Amino acid sequence: MLEIDGHAVRISNPDKLYFSQETQISKLDLVRYFLSVSPGALGGISDRPIVLKRFVNGAHGEPFYQKRAPDNLPEYVRTVTLSFPSGRTADEVVVDNAASLAWIVNLGCIELHPHPVRTADLEHPDQLRIDLDPQPGIEFGQVREVALAVRAALGKMGLEGYAKTSGSRGIHIHVPILPQWSFTEVRRAALALAREVERQVPTLATSKWWKEERHGVFLDYNQNAKDRTTASAYSVRPLPDARVSAPLTWAEVPEVNPADFTVRTMPARFAAIGDPHAEMQAHPGSLDTLLELAARDESDGLGDAPWPPHFAKAEGEPKRVQPSKAKAFGDQLGEGFGAQRFRKRAPAKQAAAPGDETEASAPKPRKPPAKRVPKFPLVTVAQSPDKAAAMAGLERWKTAHAEAAARLAEEDVLVDRMRGTAYVWYRIRVNLRSVPEGERPEQGTPDPDDDPTRAWRES
Repeated sequence: MLEIDGHAVRISNPDKLYFSQETQISKLDLVRYFLSVSPGALGGISDRPIVLKRFVNGAHGEPFYQKRAPDNLPEYVRTVTLSFPSGRTADEVVVDNAASLAWIVNLGCIELHPHPVRTADLEHPDQLRIDLDPQPGIEFGQVREVALAVRAALGKMGLEGYAKTSGSRGIHIHVPILPQWSFTEVRRAALALAREVERQVPTLATSKWWKEERHGVFLDYNQNAKDRTTASAYSVRPLPDARVSAPLTWAEVPEVNPADFTVRTMPARFAAIGDPHAEMQAHPGSLDTLLELAARDESDGLGDAPWPPHFAKAEGEPKRVQPSKAKAFGDQLGEGFGAQRFRKRAPAKQAAAPGDETEASAPKPRKPPAKRVPKFPLVTVAQSPDKAAAMAGLERWKTAHAEAAARLAEEDVLVDRMRGTAYVWYRIRVNLRSVPEGERPEQGTPDPDDDPTRAWRES
């Protein structure tokens, strides 16, 4: 039992090891870590509904997401009713004090996942969030370069961003904004920003949604869609060294090393310098200039970009199909779902005068539909809720197809972390573009072939 600000908080199994590889850290150690940085951790989540991402089997076990607050909440924990794109609602936990923080850590929530809204206005975000996601083979130095390019682009828009390490391989940048725009408008502004950064540093940054089209560092604009969350500052990530998401000053970004910030080192840093993001929400900015940029992009033919798979189709969104499965015509030209309004119509042919009918003006037989031509030769080799099992399946595939595997570049192996409503699963695909066409292995049955969405899709 811990006494925290006048509240008694029970920690179950306090000696249970949550990290046991590079460092030994128990559940009670994690609670004490969060309490040592609680002013900073609460700064990122206070007065916001939070999704509970629970690592009940320790940091190296598979987590699950829990949107609804558990029964029998302590009196010091409150909730707020949040609606989702599906139309359903749930009472989500709101963490406002150190006792509540310790309580959710006891549930296994070592990552903190707040929504970008306050409880007084759940439909208008007060943050635009930029997730810099490095693709396979990309070094962290390139992520730092893109972060600085994002800051420069934000400055031209009259906005200020606050950078932090993601705690993994990327950088997150949060931009405080006035709560005047809907989730759809904030996402539209984020997409415009991603495309602008891509124009400024085209060899380093990409706004492409499909993994097979990406290169460098992906600016994930879809993190601003309603119901999407990212790990907030001071969250502990499930890596062997118990790395944490560290708020930064911009002076630190050019040389920052994410491995410097762990559960062991962060309390001393916090005691020495406090929270670099303490004033983040003090001066919110306007999205007007970014939305004007979005309008210019649209007038130039850049329509909407794909949404996450569980969202309804949006007006102007291109067909939601990965390029490797797109048809030769139509799909690759962006036909359908409103995108065609950006193309010029061909002039109508003038009708022939009576008696002037020629072979050219006679009706022509319809051509058969274009054959489906893959843009990228992808094969799915494994899918499972257990990442280790999926990765083992990849190794079996490489052993079975050793000559093809030897030709693969690091970026040719696509590890997709698929997120459902309350679970995650992993799909591993291999891009065979570097393998001569006649030597490419055929698509076989993935091994393992455990897709938790299959029953839902078939029904």
